[in-house]
Amino acid sequence: MVTIRKAVPKDAPAIIDFQLKMAWETEQMSLVPELVFKGVNAVFTDSTHGQYWVAEDNGIVIASLLITYEWSDWRNSTVWWFQSVYVLPEFRRKGIFRSMYNTIKDDADKSDVSGLRLYVETNNSGAQTTYDALGMDSLHYKMYEWMKE
Repeated sequence: MVTIRKAVPKDAPAIIDFQLKMAWETEQMSLVPELVFKGVNAVFTDSTHGQYWVAEDNGIVIASLLITYEWSDWRNSTVWWFQSVYVLPEFRRKGIFRSMYNTIKDDADKSDVSGLRLYVETNNSGAQTTYDALGMDSLHYKMYEWMKE
């Protein structure tokens, strides 16, 4: 039976592993494990960075995602951003992300959160199909970034 819950520090090794795998699968990017270790653990030591959620099957973490927060002056409330979504390959297309999304959406509905957002790599058509099926809208915005190397 799959359960969805907020992550705790003991979940960090699985989340770190998932981040390294996701970066390679989606962008063929090799991340620095020590940096990812620090970044994941920073979320557990300072909740203003966000909150991790995991899906667990028989005590094994099979998926994780990170919720971060954006203040919306237009809405006078917070928007939750889904980031770093990863589901182990053997559990994909089985409704794991849908369960996570619905649980988090229910949590957002009970709080002062005005909405949920995510971004997706432009070539990740599988994820886009999933998000469309959940009733999420693809927006007219294009994302730009500047990142220090």
